[in-house]
Parts: sequence; C-alpha cells; structure tokens
Amino acid sequence: MTLKSSFAAGVFLGAALVCGPVAALELKETPGLSPDLPPVAERVPSEPLIVDLEARGRTIGQHGGALDTLIGRAKDVRLINVWGYARLVGYNEDLELVPDLLEDVEVEDGRIFTLHTREGHKWSDGHPFGAEDLRYYFEDVVSNEYLTPAGLPPFLLVNGKGPTFEVLDETTVRYTWDEPNPLFLPELAKSRPPFIYRPAHYLKQFHGDYGDPEFLKEEAAKVKARSWAPLQGKKDDMYNARNVDLPSLQPWVRNRDNSDLRFILERNPYYHRVDSTGQQLPYIDEIIMTVADGKLIPAKAQAGEANLQARNLSFSDITVLKKGEKQNDYVTALWSNTKGSEISLLPNLTVKDPVWRELLRDTRFRHALSLSLDRKLLNKVLFFGLGTPGNDTVLPQSPLYKPEYTTKWAEYDPDRANALLDEIGLTERDKEGIRLMPDGRPLQIIVETAGEQQVELDALELVTDMWKDIGIKLFAKPSQRDNLRERSITGELVMSVWSGMENGIPTSEMPPEDLAPVRGDLALWHYWGDHYETQGKGGEKPDWPPAERLLELYKAWLVSKTPEERTKIWTEMLQIHADETIRIGLVSGVRQPVVIKDVENVPLEGIYGWDPGAHFGIHRMDEFYLAD
Repeated sequence: MTLKSSFAAGVFLGAALVCGPVAALELKETPGLSPDLPPVAERVPSEPLIVDLEARGRTIGQHGGALDTLIGRAKDVRLINVWGYARLVGYNEDLELVPDLLEDVEVEDGRIFTLHTREGHKWSDGHPFGAEDLRYYFEDVVSNEYLTPAGLPPFLLVNGKGPTFEVLDETTVRYTWDEPNPLFLPELAKSRPPFIYRPAHYLKQFHGDYGDPEFLKEEAAKVKARSWAPLQGKKDDMYNARNVDLPSLQPWVRNRDNSDLRFILERNPYYHRVDSTGQQLPYIDEIIMTVADGKLIPAKAQAGEANLQARNLSFSDITVLKKGEKQNDYVTALWSNTKGSEISLLPNLTVKDPVWRELLRDTRFRHALSLSLDRKLLNKVLFFGLGTPGNDTVLPQSPLYKPEYTTKWAEYDPDRANALLDEIGLTERDKEGIRLMPDGRPLQIIVETAGEQQVELDALELVTDMWKDIGIKLFAKPSQRDNLRERSITGELVMSVWSGMENGIPTSEMPPEDLAPVRGDLALWHYWGDHYETQGKGGEKPDWPPAERLLELYKAWLVSKTPEERTKIWTEMLQIHADETIRIGLVSGVRQPVVIKDVENVPLEGIYGWDPGAHFGIHRMDEFYLAD
C-alpha cells in the first residue's frame, strides 16, 4: 500500500501536488544559471515533483532576484535548511504527510516501509542521489560504533530492536521492523529531520572504511581532529550549513564561506520540484541572511531592510510594524502561532525538595494556582484581548481539539482556589498573609525565566498579584537558558515560565511527546524524561500515577497500527492533562507577525511553528517569488 492511498496503513493521504504527467510538460531553462550546467531536462529527476500552484490559490511565479532576511546570530544560517523544507516526506498545509524528495512510500502493516527515490534525482553538485545514499547513512554512519557510539536513534528502534535494512535497486530501499513503527515517517518530516540519507560520494573520502589513510590523517590534522571519526562528523553537516563543500538537496545551498555576518545562499540547480508551466523551483535566485542584533531586528524590519521577516519578531512588535507599512511599502501578516500557549507556567514535578515535590504533585494545588489566574485580564493587558485565555493544550486547528481541554480548571475563581488550599491543610499564614508550607516555610514560589521574552516578565508581575490574593508569594528570577536548564537537571528548579506545547496543532499521526515524560530537556519533569531517554540509566522512574499512565499511553502509541488507535491514545492523554492541569497555560492563539516586502505567494493567513511547520517551510518557500 502506498502513501498515496494509505489511510488503512495509518499514514495520511498526500494531497495531490502532481498536476499531470511529466511527459506532457515542457521544461524551461532558468535564466541566469551558469552555461556550463547541463540542460534542465538532465538536471531534474525523470519524474520531478510537479506543484500545482493555482489549485492552492497561488500564482505562477518568475525567476530571479535576492531575498533579504535578518538573523540574530551566525548559527541561524542553518534555518535555510529548515525553511527550504525539502524532506523525504513532509507535511502540507493540511498537515498531511506527502512524498517530497521521495517519489513514493509503500507502508505494509505499519512496520514495512519501502522508500522509492526519484530516478535521475541529483545532489546540488550534480551527482546522483539514490539508494546508496540511504544505505551509507544506515550502514556506515548510524550503525558504525565510531560515528554513533550510542547506537541507533529512538525513531529507528521498536522495543529496542532496529530494522532489517535492504537495498532493492538503485532507487529503492526497505526498512522492516518486527512490529509497527509509527514514529518513522513523522520523524523524517521534522524541521530538523535525521537526514537518513547522506551524500555518500562526498563523505566516503572522510570515512575510515573507504578513505585513503594518509589523506584522512592530513585532513584530520587540518581541523584538529584526533581520528577519521570526528573528521567525518565535522564534514557531515546536513543541518547547520557550515560546510560549504557538502552537497545538498535543499532549494538553496551555501556555496561560499567568506563571512559570518552576511550569508548568501544560492539556488540549487538540481532541485527536484517544478511548477505546472515547466519552470524549475525555487523561483528566487538567492536568499541573503544578514546578522543583526536581535533587539534591533524589529526596527530594521520596520525600516524596510527585510523582504521576509518573522524571526526575532513577536506580538509586542505588531503596533510598531503596522505604523511603518505605508512608508516602507511592506505588509505585516499575522499568522497563527502553533504553540499550545504563548506563556506557560511549568511546575517541576521532579524537584529535589521533598516538601515541594509533594505539594506540586498534589492536583488540588495545581488547580488552585490555575483557578486564581484572571486569564481574561492577562490577555487584555499583554495581548490587547486578541488571544484566547485558557490552558496549555491543543488548538482549535487540531482535529484532536475539544473545548474543555482549553477551559477545564481555567476559569477565574479565587474563592474556590482558596478553598482547595485550605483543603490541603495550608491554613496557617505569616504576618504578611502568606500561607505556610507543611514544614513551616512561607509558601514562596520562585519562578525562573530565561529572560529572553519581556512578555514573560510582564506576565509574572500580574500573576504575582493574583497569587498574593490566595496567600502565595511569587518571586520572578530572570536567569539564562543554560542556567535554568542546569537547575532543572540538579532538581533545584521549583517552577519555570516558558512557551507552551511546541505542537498545538497535532494530528493523531504525530507522536505525543509533548504530553509524556519522555524528554529530559523539559523542565516540567527532567528526571522522568532523562530516565526514559537513557533507558533507565539516569534520572528517576516515574512514580506518580498520571505520569505513569502518560508513559504507558506514549509507549502504546509507538506500537499502534491504525489512526483510530492513535486518536484514542491522544484523546486520553489530552484528557489527563486537562484533568490534572499539569502545565498552567495562560493565553493561546497569539499572532506571529510576518513582514512581507515585494514577495509574492506568501500567505497572509498561515501557521507559524517549529514542528510541524518549519516556520516558512510548510508554506513552501521555494514557491515564493519577488514581485520586481
């Protein structure tokens, strides 16, 4: 069963991007490319991905020009590999998985995946892309103990066992697990995917099994690497865009290494997508990323210095950006933010302090904290009333959404909050009216923040007054991201403020990792997440019934076979979060400003998120074109 007809296999049907047989399409040369390149018919696959722009309400574009955008640090050049969003399979704007770099995917019984690459597809240097590149990744990179000492990553394991990998022909490979692996395809569609293919023709020269020993020794010395393995690691840079010699399959490629302040990304002349008139994508010749102080980027965008800008812009910049539209001839689109909540308070359920641990795990305490929040006031003061007050959960755009997930235990009811705290036994107070903890300490919650968002500090000021009304004192502690994470790891963190669930628009086919204690980087439950990630070697095994059940459900999702099974799992997990108020969300649905200047095919209504979304990626940035 192929991905194109695979509802029964539990994989989303891809909306048709192909508008007709390639044989009927007359391919057109792209102006401005080097005359030394082969003709377009030899550069694109024999069956390229043909996009039907008009069927999606977009216009046929024109080639040429450079698009300017601003980044806050040099390392953000890697966003070109996010925004380009060329993936083996990727999400379309309807959140369906569709083949992209792959011509097709066959899924049998949820555990056998046959991947078909496109005949004639080439890397950005013109070398063929196919089964050998997927084989090289699986056998020579991720299965090599020197390059991957930790072994196969989780998305390639089912109950601790990896797949049987086969090369069927030059364009076809197969992965076979003993049991279903619903994690596999969604992982390939991420903003930062695992890139289960590598340019074998380029990387083999740096690999101990293939490269010349003397050459490897010389090259390792150049980058101060002790052996071929770290040398290979430095050269194998599919995500960060730091190695300008590494071939790519993305629409734009970094070919120059002459600046850390201004990056020029050039069109990939061997890119696999074409429009319905035969023009090869991308339309835009170059993406120019200029490094600027992140705090100055809103002002620079207002001054018209960017053709397309969302990075380093936030809701608080909208008023200023709107004022500059007429003078500098741009539009400020307001896209839907995909976070479960713009701001969320995260109690550390694995905090080291035993008194705090017991209190934070008491459902009544978390309910009291939530009921004491006047979210309508927070929304009005912080977001001009344009957001949605409520919990940190899935948004209405998700097919899994239910209104009660947003509203349960999120109404403003300080009397009920006080009653719950009294019920717990927190009835004694100090002379300032602050309740006393069971061990006699004043009930003072230190809420730590990375200090990166002023709106978080503004929110905490308002929450401070609201919690004071129920006898709880809040201290906001600005810190740095690394320090906050370190305190989470050591168990000293009591509570933190962060943005909400990364993916507020999930489908049942997406892994529910935001809801289960499976990630050690989440300040909500570091020890439990670390225990899962290290397979029991670190952290702590969950010993709180809701967390235990969430973990059981997550593991059930990992071996599920049908969309119905996965929907049932997601529903129970979301209900647990709603019933328990595990995260204390404040306001969701806050808009993300996107500045658009002289760029066509950028939607005025879009979604802005990391996974799924890839910022601009889900809206296909390779289809954007410059008006002039």
